[in-house]
Amino acid sequence: MPLFARLRAYFFAGILVTAPIGITLYLTWLIIDFVDGQVTPLIPARYNPETYLPFGVPGLGLVVAVIALTLIGALTAGLLGRWLVRLSDRLMQRMPVVRNIHSALKQILETVLAQQSKAFRQVVLVEYPRRGMWALGFLTGETVGEVQNITEDDVLNVFLPTTPNPTSGFLLFVPHSDVHVLDMTVEEGIKMVVSGGILTPPDRRPTEEQAQPTIPAASRVTSRDPATNR
Repeated sequence: MPLFARLRAYFFAGILVTAPIGITLYLTWLIIDFVDGQVTPLIPARYNPETYLPFGVPGLGLVVAVIALTLIGALTAGLLGRWLVRLSDRLMQRMPVVRNIHSALKQILETVLAQQSKAFRQVVLVEYPRRGMWALGFLTGETVGEVQNITEDDVLNVFLPTTPNPTSGFLLFVPHSDVHVLDMTVEEGIKMVVSGGILTPPDRRPTEEQAQPTIPAASRVTSRDPATNR
């Protein structure tokens, strides 16, 4: 192998080794620095270790934020805490603009963080934007209310993320029969979406299942008019 080609191979090998570590550490530092910048100034000077030290303490604000949230969660579990939560909810509901934002955020967080919630627990495959083309989505729940009542089929809520930003996307109401649940984890599905398909998880199903497609071929072919062949 020529010297230049060998050096180029070494260079790209170095990038493959250091880039994931460097980017991970950089993003972690950005998050810690952001939380520290927001929380540390709120700590009284007498209780702030940085007051007595000649240097800053990285992660101090993050630790304080975690402890504070844990204490708030413990307090809300009691009778007084539940009363304060109901009081704050009533106050929020009286604010014309704030009440809509507060109500929407509360419902979303309660749905996603609930232990029994099935939101974003399964990766699914749906035909989108047309028959024969497939898209990766996340099951967010069963459709209820007006949307379900005006449709003939029982449909599911499927969030279809965009690449490379999975926080944006589309909400689809897909019939049960057209939603194919995958065995890959949600983390693997997000990695596949963010990477544009570069990071593809392996098929962990039994070998006999891998040899037999579970989706009928008829659903993968666009119907044609026999008279016009179109």
